[in-house]
Amino acid sequence: MAIGLSRLYFPVTTLGPGKRIGIWFQGCSIRCAGCLSPETWRFTREKIATEALIEQIRPWYSQADGITISGGEPFDQPEALTALLHAIRQDFQGDILVFSGYSYTAISAYLDTMNGLIDALVSGPFEQDSPQTIKLRGSDNQVLHLLTEAGKVNFGDFDQPLNDKEKVLDMTIDGRGIVNLIGIPRRDDMARLQVILQQQGHHFAPITK
Repeated sequence: MAIGLSRLYFPVTTLGPGKRIGIWFQGCSIRCAGCLSPETWRFTREKIATEALIEQIRPWYSQADGITISGGEPFDQPEALTALLHAIRQDFQGDILVFSGYSYTAISAYLDTMNGLIDALVSGPFEQDSPQTIKLRGSDNQVLHLLTEAGKVNFGDFDQPLNDKEKVLDMTIDGRGIVNLIGIPRRDDMARLQVILQQQGHHFAPITK
């Protein structure tokens, strides 16, 4: 099975508990207004085999507490997502969190076939004008589902208000000078980043779809 992949990163510390492997799918048909990652919307013919992806992330397994899968939209590639989850479960002992812009009802048939493979799921579209006060949510309409016992243990305290100390982002800069923000940004984070970069003499050019 092949996967439309946007990027991989480790360690991610802002999308779930502990140090996590981040996997971003490429391609999204939901395309929420105000999305932080519009560069992941476009579907591509370039794909990576599940086995090759696993070989890339396996060296991180011993250091990782969990894996977070986002996008893009993972459930726009349900067969690839299922194959990846099965492959991860072969020899990874940590938890798995998946973000989806679809409602739980819309993807429930897929979730039935993934029983036990996903520990926690955040579902629902990002709503730009909705409040943002709860952990792991870009907007408060989104729902955290604890699907396994590990999910209940590891993510039980994420179903509560976000405090100021938790409003943080991971930031990476690749060899091309492209900045990636990892996490759940506040509404004004991108504008603040733009000001900081411009004050330091950098050119700010957001990646678009």
